[in-house]
Amino acid sequence: MSQERSGPVERMERHQIAVYLGAMAAGALTGWAAPAAGPGLEHAINPVLGALLFVTFLQVPAAELVRSLRDGRFLSAALVVNFVVVPLVVAAMFALLPADQAVRIGVLLVLLCPCVDYVIVFSGLAGGSARRLLAATPLLLVAQMLLLPGFLYLFMGSELADIVEAGPFVEAFVVLIVVPLALAWALQTWAARRPAGQRVSDVATTTMVPLMAATLLVVVASQVPELGGGLTDVAAVIPFYVAFLVVMAFAGKAVARLFRLDTAASRAVVFSGATRNSLVVLPLALALPDALSVAAVVVVTQTLVEVLGMVAYVRLVPRLVPDGKAAATG
Repeated sequence: MSQERSGPVERMERHQIAVYLGAMAAGALTGWAAPAAGPGLEHAINPVLGALLFVTFLQVPAAELVRSLRDGRFLSAALVVNFVVVPLVVAAMFALLPADQAVRIGVLLVLLCPCVDYVIVFSGLAGGSARRLLAATPLLLVAQMLLLPGFLYLFMGSELADIVEAGPFVEAFVVLIVVPLALAWALQTWAARRPAGQRVSDVATTTMVPLMAATLLVVVASQVPELGGGLTDVAAVIPFYVAFLVVMAFAGKAVARLFRLDTAASRAVVFSGATRNSLVVLPLALALPDALSVAAVVVVTQTLVEVLGMVAYVRLVPRLVPDGKAAATG
């Protein structure tokens, strides 16, 4: 992003963690003060999330994606930490989760899917390679959508077929991933050929922080009224989310060392393994039958824990993976 930009946008980017925490607090207050607005706010989740992902993808040049496929060690490390290590960690804690089926499905949905949006922001703040994470985003998205049904079946068994329909999953993938990605690449093409396109692209990229704040506000405000009698079960998963963040910090470092990544890439792997795709999987949780509505709240709860956890990660990961202390540079 341009370093010459000043004013409100620059200030929001400089203080984005505070902006996100403020947005979640405002969402919680809105949800408690106006619970009747919850259903209407749910309808706003997909549009605002689609816009956020469009802006995220806009910062990934299509040509960079091709080059990123040659960065075999980083991509392999990202895939291993997210689709081998994370499922093993989740399996270790699964039997200890509350027995409620909705709670378990919510935890599985959110923990088995790696983040593709604000992980880039937080990793960059900690000196991680935002460029590598941006380029790896489509691969992580496609991999999680392909693997998630199989993971859910392994954890929940054949009973899952009776309660989870494939349609909403496919619709969410198309609406939230395929369409924003195609539009982003179309704008990149226009920007490369016309000054007007470049101006539109420049303006769009300044909306990243406001869109993330708006997404967090809408998501939290829409789900707070759904807590109801499920508050106890939802609160019971918070220690698991905290434990996940602690375990994945060290697991991510170990995977990065295994693949002999440099410092910036190692920090990016740590963040990729720890941050989860709560905002993208939320529409999937919302598509579940009403009897499983608590699953969506369980997903949102992970977002609240994770954003607070990222505040700690930004400060602690540089100490966990200090400059020059990662394994050999590739």
